[in-house]
Amino acid sequence: SDCLGRRLGPRFLGRSGDDSTKFIKELYKILEQINSEEIPVGEKFPESFSEFLSDMKNKEYDAKTFAIRLKATIENMDKEVKRSRLAEQLHKHFVATAIPKGIYCLALRLTDEYSYNVRARKQLPAPELLSLLSDNSCYHFVLATDNILAASVVVTSVVRSSLNPGRVVFHVITDKKTYPGMHSWFALNPLSPAIIEVKGVHQFYWLRKEKVPVLEAIANYHGARSPKYISLLNHMRIYLPEIFPNLNKVVFLDDDVVVQRDLSPLWLIDLSGKVNGAVETCKGEDTWVMAKSFRTYFNFSHPLIADKLDPDECAWAYGMNIFDLNAWRKTNIKETYHFWVKENLKSNLTLWKLGTLPPALIAFRGYVHPIDPSWHMLGLGYQEKTDVDSARKAAVIHYNGQCKPWLEIGYKHLQPFWTRHVNYTNDFIRNCHILERLCISFFLCKFFFFFSSSSLCISFFLNLFWFYTSPF
Repeated sequence: SDCLGRRLGPRFLGRSGDDSTKFIKELYKILEQINSEEIPVGEKFPESFSEFLSDMKNKEYDAKTFAIRLKATIENMDKEVKRSRLAEQLHKHFVATAIPKGIYCLALRLTDEYSYNVRARKQLPAPELLSLLSDNSCYHFVLATDNILAASVVVTSVVRSSLNPGRVVFHVITDKKTYPGMHSWFALNPLSPAIIEVKGVHQFYWLRKEKVPVLEAIANYHGARSPKYISLLNHMRIYLPEIFPNLNKVVFLDDDVVVQRDLSPLWLIDLSGKVNGAVETCKGEDTWVMAKSFRTYFNFSHPLIADKLDPDECAWAYGMNIFDLNAWRKTNIKETYHFWVKENLKSNLTLWKLGTLPPALIAFRGYVHPIDPSWHMLGLGYQEKTDVDSARKAAVIHYNGQCKPWLEIGYKHLQPFWTRHVNYTNDFIRNCHILERLCISFFLCKFFFFFSSSSLCISFFLNLFWFYTSPF
């Protein structure tokens, strides 16, 4: 009310001198008075400021009625803003969790291809190259995902950025449902000379409830419905030493990253006996993205958290990590991870919200070696004001957040870093109409320039209309 009073002022009310000062003081009192009063129920009030002004011009109100109607108008506008923000967040949530029809189509068609095309089922890698899967002179990358399109972008970006692609070995892990489609994609779209292996979690026979406590804990907890939490793929990182018993070091990548620089120097970093080479997220120029401490992720009002953790301890990022598996095998990181996941489930998810980073932050305490932030730039999936020049220079950019680059809600100015690695001439991509939306205006200009007959123009727009309305 104080703010409103100052905004209205003598000039707005057409008064001056002592009279205006007296009037404003009286208005302040009225505003203070009605600030604690309830708005009358059943009476119609203006929905917007323009309606309020129109109402004021057409009717003559006393000061108190004016103040009440002003308060009601502001409250209505405030409710509308809150409704709009909630609707926006719900829309983002539903879009972020739904599978786009193009990506769904891609998985279906590639799975179908696996069933009848012998080339789609060929062994990956070829038998004569199998020894490279455990060759520690190679650069081993691990990716766990059920998103075929995203996987293709990650792998392609790594190979394109590598100074020695012949030494790149990619281990792609997916679920049983996606395995045929994922295998088909990389069998039909090899990235030679790089080596690509595709494995399904069902092929790791030791991954059973009796040997993996987190599986039993999650299966028995019916409150966790988020696929990001209950999917085993999101917990695969914690089993890397068992999955790759013969490897010394691996780089684990999330499926929403793009690699823009050769990553082989990561293998040369001295981790000083630590297990996890990661970028810390508690300091940096972006005070939103790079201001994450344990306080950000944990509920410190819970006595177990308050007793065991420091709220100001620096957090670090998942998404691009260099893991020393030999050092890892000498620790109890996996057991600590299991313990805390089960504790959170037992406490009805009151220790932290859903996610796999919080238990990892605890499990890897004392085993993290900070690496230079230029290796891993975060926030492209929620920080719309990401500095484009900084993103261009980063070794790895990470679209963590809801606004993934393959979604309609992805930030248009940041999508080209990702879309440049999508092969839009591929038959499966074209047939599923996975089109680079950012380039539609560019395509339109090109078509208008080259089309010399109206019939061709009409044909083009009919095809464009079919693309937007077809189920696939």
